[in-house]
This record gives sequence, structure tokens and C-alpha cells, in this order.
Amino acid sequence: MSFPFIRPRRLRQTATIRNLVRETHFEVNNLIYPLFVIDGENQKQIINSLPDCFRFSIDLLIEEVKEAYSLGLRIFALFPVISDSLKAERPSEAYNLQGLIPNAIRALKKALPSDICLIADVALDPYTIHGHDGIADENGQIINDETVEILGQMALCLAKAGADIIAPSDMMDGRIGYIRKILEENNLSNILILSYAAKFASAFYAPFREALNVSLKFGDKATYQLDPANAREAHKEIVLDINEGADLIMVKPALAYLDIIQQASQISHLPIIVYSVSGEYAMLKAAAAQNWLDEKKTVLETMIAFRRAGAAGIITYYAKQIAQWLA
Repeated sequence: MSFPFIRPRRLRQTATIRNLVRETHFEVNNLIYPLFVIDGENQKQIINSLPDCFRFSIDLLIEEVKEAYSLGLRIFALFPVISDSLKAERPSEAYNLQGLIPNAIRALKKALPSDICLIADVALDPYTIHGHDGIADENGQIINDETVEILGQMALCLAKAGADIIAPSDMMDGRIGYIRKILEENNLSNILILSYAAKFASAFYAPFREALNVSLKFGDKATYQLDPANAREAHKEIVLDINEGADLIMVKPALAYLDIIQQASQISHLPIIVYSVSGEYAMLKAAAAQNWLDEKKTVLETMIAFRRAGAAGIITYYAKQIAQWLA
């Protein structure tokens, strides 16, 4: 019998050796915790399609962030749940300096240590009466340039409120360059822009829309979000946003788009952030509830996959639970 001289299993025989040669590492610093904010006081609302996730009024949001901070989490992404009475065709509430998210940013900055980092979403879908990310004309078409002008006002408002990172998630053409110009003109050059450069028109967003209480009154988002079939188009969008002044590049969703994450990490000199979206979270939670999967092992394996593909940071609804596991 002939035996091999080269035996790869020699590097796998003990945990110590496996840890030594591990190629991809994952830690709490790679996590970003997304949170939903509602108006009022002492409000903590269940989200049916996102088990263990909640909508928080600002007072309870502060307590949630403090607990997450104690587990090592430092970066938080805020998403607004806006009252129907404040929604409009051309929503001025999106850039109200006394609005829900600006108030939440100021409250968190006051209550938490200075190393907290807040990401503010820039998109109009929570604020429009029709649920789209932009201004619509009489034919239901989303008007690009008028939308970008409002997004610029929104970004400026959120930056003035104290957001560390502005995250345009709308997929309008030219919005990164326009927002960068607005920030520079207002002496806010240190504000980072996290561009949702490769955001796909995905079926994985449904629980998120429930969480925001947003539903489309007509059509879909295929005229501005990327076709899930198109990788080269994602490449083009990433390059455009880099050239317009983005500091960080987003790929969304994450799990079904590992090839796009890897492509982004190869073509971009900027850090890649991925959003493990609501549908991904809901699937894992549902399978774990049926004991079909080991939740902890499966979630951590998924996080390693994102890191292996090239992600520097991961937005995930599992962030707090993962931080508890890692602790």
C-alpha cells in the first residue's frame, strides 16, 4: 500500500493548530446592529416576521443600545417607523431636524460613550405615501433628480443631528456625488458615506417592510434597484459610487450575493459592508424554531461566509445575539 507524503489533515488534528492556520476571522467588531425607531414613550413593539426584534421608542432604544454596547457592539444603524399622518408625496418630514431619527441620534449621542457610531439611512420609502424610495410622477415613474435633491436635504439634516455615517439606500443615479457636495459645502467633510452601491430588487426584504410599516401602493422597485441576474451592472454601480466620493460600499442582500461581495472586494479599494437582510434572518429563525438547524453554528458559519467573501462589516439582526455568543 502506498501512503501520501502530503497530508493536509496534519493541519487539522487539534484545535490549537486549526486556530493557528485559520484564514478568516470574525469578531464583534465586524457587527453592525440595525434598530427600528418609533415615536412615543415606553414603546417596545413586536415584529411578527422578525422574532426577537422590536420597534423601540427613543427612551427604550437608549436602553437597548446600552445593553448592546456592554456586549461590545459599537455601530448601530437606525431605521424610522413613520406615522401615516407624516407621510406625503414630497415628504418634508424626511429632512425635519426635529424629526424621529434626528431626535434619536441626539439622544443616543448624549446617553452613550463617545465611541458609539451611528448610521442613518437616507431613503424616502418610510416617508412617502406610496412606499417608494423616491418622488413619483402621475404615471407612477420614480423621478430621479428631484428625488436626489430631497435626499441631499435629508442627508444634511441627519449629519447636522450627529450621524457619523450617512447611508443612501435609494439607488438613485448620482446621489452619492450630490450628497458629498452638500456635505462639503456645509463643512461636514468628516461625515462618511456608506453607499448602497449594489442593492438588488430582492424578495428577501419583506419582513423589513413589515417592520417599517411600509407597503408599495403601486408597481415594484425594479426600475431603480438592481436586477438579481446582473453582476456586471453591480460592478458598474460600485465603480460609479467610488468615483462620486463614497467611503464604504454596501452589497445587499448578502447570503444570495456572495459572488457580488467577492467581486466588490476585488474591484474596490474601499471597505465592503454587507446587509444580511430581514428575509435571511427570518429563514434562519424559522428553521431554528423547528430544530431543523443548530442556530448558533449556522449563524456563525454564515457570518464567516460573508467575511470570507470579503466583507469588512456585517449588518445583521443577529448582532446582539452573536455578541452574546462571542462573549
